[in-house]
Amino acid sequence: MTSFATKVFCRVERLCQHLPVALNTFLVFSITGEVSYLVLVEAPLEPDQKKTQWSAWWKVLHFLAQYFMLGNICWNALLFLKTSPSIKGVFLGGDGLGQGWRYCYTCETHTPPRCSHCYDCKVCVLRRDHHCVFFGQCVGFRNYRFFLSCLLFMWSGLLYATLMNAEVFIVILKEGVTVHSILLLLIPWIMLVSGQVSARAFAFAFIADTCVVGFLLVSAFFFFHLFLLIRGQTTREWYSSRQPYSLGLLGNLRHTLGCRWYICWLCPLIPSPLPGDGIHFQVTGSLEPTR
Repeated sequence: MTSFATKVFCRVERLCQHLPVALNTFLVFSITGEVSYLVLVEAPLEPDQKKTQWSAWWKVLHFLAQYFMLGNICWNALLFLKTSPSIKGVFLGGDGLGQGWRYCYTCETHTPPRCSHCYDCKVCVLRRDHHCVFFGQCVGFRNYRFFLSCLLFMWSGLLYATLMNAEVFIVILKEGVTVHSILLLLIPWIMLVSGQVSARAFAFAFIADTCVVGFLLVSAFFFFHLFLLIRGQTTREWYSSRQPYSLGLLGNLRHTLGCRWYICWLCPLIPSPLPGDGIHFQVTGSLEPTR
């Protein structure tokens, strides 16, 4: 009985770990599909506003823009998940232990500066920033570039989707600010279940709300990490006023995004090797990395 309960618990735990990724994937493709529909049929414009002289070029440009952002979101997310930031397979010895090294009793090994143990991933992570619950994996030295690029295109994609859905809000509020329109915007699920709106109206209202809420949430994450990037800090180091690893804006960009930091954000397939090894870090005002 205990063994059966343990197996069930383990399966539920694994399912919960993949649930945020599945939910995010569903939302991303749902928003893309809804915006594509808005572009394709030019909804919810009035008939006399449709089929303008430049409508074909307008649609092509919009489709190129949104699928370029979708491709970057998916590819960066995939590379983020496939790139392990942990110390597994990393040779930590050889040069001796220096300042900032600690001993992890869980992994039973000495760990370098800026490395810490993640109890969700059950391993120590190089230059650990935080454990991302939306991806179910830690953000660390080797996958930070993909994480930040994914945030960038999620932010731009949600901004684009929010602007495209502005017409949806206009149509909903066309009759005026009424109780029905306000409830449809705030609690579309209840309006659908109670039979007050059609499934089509619910879908538009729900996705439009998701775009706004998602844009605000992603904006907070994205600009916070830009702030940390400029300061040369991780989320864990943000609580301290010290910035011992800040090498200036260009230095921080190079050590975080790689030697091709100026162009690698355009596509995750552009190689951009990191100048460090995730073990030794150059300290502000020093030409030698900490050991």
